[in-house]
Amino acid sequence: MASTAGFALALSAPVLAQALANHNTNAPVDVEADRIEVQDRADRAIFSGNVRVRQSDLTMNAARLTVAYANQRGSGVDIERLDAAGGVTVRSPSETARGQFAIYDLNRRQITMVGGVVLEQGANVVRGGRLVIDLDSGRAIVDGSAAGRAPGTVSSGTGGRVTGRFSVPQRKNP
Repeated sequence: MASTAGFALALSAPVLAQALANHNTNAPVDVEADRIEVQDRADRAIFSGNVRVRQSDLTMNAARLTVAYANQRGSGVDIERLDAAGGVTVRSPSETARGQFAIYDLNRRQITMVGGVVLEQGANVVRGGRLVIDLDSGRAIVDGSAAGRAPGTVSSGTGGRVTGRFSVPQRKNP
């Protein structure tokens, strides 16, 4: 069982590494939505309805997004974290990841997705409960179930295991 999961992770890690290892996390973050509520005393803004986030060539779509920021006196706000909920999709030029929830920690340069996660690159598909993407290295780790998941919460639907389907080159018969 552990060797199968390790094999799937070995195959899926390079899938995201190609595009996300060079993601510019210092690029501006553009957000659009149907509605925004600014809670300035709490240093957060809540976007809802058809939310779209773009940073460089990475996009995120969700039903709701909470932006946590720090007020920098005289220079505006410094975005620290994006919490997305409701059918979250994260896209790079060559990969797509889907889940129910996502956290983009800009300080740690990490995206974590949970809840029936599906990671696709072309015909290659990996499914699990949690996906963690390190934007520095491009390393992606898929777990079979969300860590610390309470009973009755969103699961991967795969019995707590990572599953994958990988395309193979068509070989001619010898």
